[in-house]
Amino acid sequence: MRLVVQNDKMIGNGAAAVRYRRRTVLRARVHGVLTVLAVAAIASGCAQGGVAGSGPGGATEAEGPTPGRHPLKAPPPGVTPEPPARKFRSAHEARAARIAAARRWRLDGVPLTPPPPPAKKPQITTRKGFEVAGHRELGLPPVFTTIPTRQRVVFLTIDDGAEKDPAFLRMMDDLQVPYTAFLSNYLIKEDYGYFGRMQRGGVVLNNHTLHHPYLPALSYRRQQIEICGMQEVIEERYGKRPLLFRPPFGNYNRDTLRAAKSCGIKYVPLWNEEVFVDRWDYREWDRKIRPGDIVLTHFRGRDDWKGTMPDMIRRFLNKVTAEGYAVARLEDYL
Repeated sequence: MRLVVQNDKMIGNGAAAVRYRRRTVLRARVHGVLTVLAVAAIASGCAQGGVAGSGPGGATEAEGPTPGRHPLKAPPPGVTPEPPARKFRSAHEARAARIAAARRWRLDGVPLTPPPPPAKKPQITTRKGFEVAGHRELGLPPVFTTIPTRQRVVFLTIDDGAEKDPAFLRMMDDLQVPYTAFLSNYLIKEDYGYFGRMQRGGVVLNNHTLHHPYLPALSYRRQQIEICGMQEVIEERYGKRPLLFRPPFGNYNRDTLRAAKSCGIKYVPLWNEEVFVDRWDYREWDRKIRPGDIVLTHFRGRDDWKGTMPDMIRRFLNKVTAEGYAVARLEDYL
């Protein structure tokens, strides 16, 4: 079975990456026991429509359908809530408000307004080299790092949920910058309400597993539990089963995508760039942003970075604005 290993957030980040690895391993050990205990409770909701596949030891696990607590259905991206519209008496007044917000958050320039969502959605396919065996034949979710478009737009995605900075919510609401969240339950459960406020502002909350494990090391069934279990959490807490899933560290195998499909996942977006408080990292050799690129960052603060989430957003917006890119909403293109 092919294992796809990404040029991911763990590579080339020095001491910070080492600290992150240690914290992730410790969290995984702590939550591993909880995962095992949760098998009986969650497995019935995860196995709907399973497909036979290989476990880590080469044994075949035939996964048949099992009735779940909820139907494995999700609303199409177009019915997710739009950011609340602000009423201005004129275009001049709206422009003045954007300028004031940019000054308030100390940006170098006013963020560009994205074009209207495309009437015809682009065809999303798996990026070459990111396929797994039988990808097309099994109808597995596409894995991609960019959206095929000529529009000068990029898409901001934020992972995990560790940092819950109220200033970040105020900043994004003030600037009306869209983004997509990929959440892990063990990090968000201490404050579900924070992400509820985010959702009410128009942000779509998506799946990043229950405990953020290295999925290729797990059997098909345990991967199902991690992915489907997070589907259950998001549906119970926020009312919608996600269509989007991002594997922790960007690493996955065939069983990961089979499990994701069985849980109702339609898309597996990765990323082409990653932004931090103090730098950008790039997947492409020329270190350039391209139209349609998906940008990754994290819910992190001073415990992990040399700054805050608003500092990171400032760095992100300053660069994309200076290069003539607007920030668009990922779900509008799916």
